[in-house]
Amino acid sequence: MRRLLAALLVVTVGCAAGDSDDDAAPPPSAPATVAVRDFPPAPVAPDGPADAATDAWREVLLALERGLVSVDDLREFGEVGDVRHAWLVADRLRFAPPGPETDALTDAFEQLTGTDLGELAADAPSPWNSATDLMIAWDTPAPPDFRELKGSLYALVEQQWAPFFADPEATFDDRWISWGGVFIDDRPLGDDDPCGGRGCIPALDDPELVPADEGDWYPDEAIVFGIAIGDEAVALPKNIMQVHEMVNITVGGARLGIPYCTLCGSAQAFRTADVPDDVETPILRTSGLLSRSNKVMFDLNTFSAFDTFTGEAVSGPLRERGVVLDQETVSVSTWGDWKAEHPGTTIIAEDGGIGRSYDADPLGGRDDDGPIFPIGDVDPRLAVQAAVVGVVLDDGTPIAFPADPARDTLAEGDPVQLGEVELAAAGSGFTATVDGDPIAAHEAFWFAWSQFHPDTLLWPNDV
Repeated sequence: MRRLLAALLVVTVGCAAGDSDDDAAPPPSAPATVAVRDFPPAPVAPDGPADAATDAWREVLLALERGLVSVDDLREFGEVGDVRHAWLVADRLRFAPPGPETDALTDAFEQLTGTDLGELAADAPSPWNSATDLMIAWDTPAPPDFRELKGSLYALVEQQWAPFFADPEATFDDRWISWGGVFIDDRPLGDDDPCGGRGCIPALDDPELVPADEGDWYPDEAIVFGIAIGDEAVALPKNIMQVHEMVNITVGGARLGIPYCTLCGSAQAFRTADVPDDVETPILRTSGLLSRSNKVMFDLNTFSAFDTFTGEAVSGPLRERGVVLDQETVSVSTWGDWKAEHPGTTIIAEDGGIGRSYDADPLGGRDDDGPIFPIGDVDPRLAVQAAVVGVVLDDGTPIAFPADPARDTLAEGDPVQLGEVELAAAGSGFTATVDGDPIAAHEAFWFAWSQFHPDTLLWPNDV
């Protein structure tokens, strides 16, 4: 255990700015933006049980817990001859300190998969990035008992992650789960304490809002995430959202949980009170985990994990109840354009209402050049980091509109429409309608939208 905790002090952190009062390693440098990624052919994965290999990994986990793991044992694990177990090696690589342990795990991974990580991704931030990218792209099946084994490893790092892996009927893909570099935000609703030095991403609950004419501290050209419900409009400054990544707030009488996945370029608004009568209104928090570079949010009341892109509860009591949170539109706009369209809007106070200061660019352009966490293969129809406006129809059909071409087309006075879905300007962002009725829409990077909605229709190609 001591070896593992020591490793955490040197592992690269990249999920978010997080709590600026906590020391953290810098994020990994991002690879160049690409539209097509090349991976070697996948090795054949066996079917059926792998008892000897699984038992061998249980011994590795036991040794890790005792702080007695041998690098020779790790290297020899590559001899189990079952490529499915490369998932376990890749997961351990995420937490291993640079040096002999990482070298041994890299050797084991290469032996299991027949690859040379150095040749495959010389510019990758770490062997873990390269290995996990490869496994996702190959879609290699997981070994037997993978959820239990992975949950045991992750619980060594953060015990409060254990409930996410404890649900045998959980619907998330265990293989995609990885550590985002920070720990769980388990603070009660309204707690403004900055994570107590633990290095979480602290949600902002019911922040102080001020009228637009008191929002001159925020530049007109800077980005806000705008939400308008009924007669109320609220602007959430991007720089504040980059630090907190989650806001719980009431707008237009609707209780909302608003996650911002900086890695996906996606801010969404979920109606958290729209749950069964006997279910307590969820309090959304950031877990510190990622699913293929998308933040994993959870409900503080039940420790149920959610798919942040769809609002579906994917583990725990809320999954058992079939909870899927409805969404409201989030418009990505400049502050100047948003307040011009919504003169009665409010904006979060400069200090967030908690006496905190926020840099103009807390992440320093970290996500400008491509994904910094493993995502595997990508849909080549658009560049990886292209911004799209996405909607999902009632029948489940996903539709995406490239944001810049859509904005230019609307500025020229032409319609932006695919089937019955039509976009309209909202500030310098967008709203969407289906046959004239509003439908929830939000922006995201193309790699994120397309991997969670692989069958998406794309404007204007599919018109």
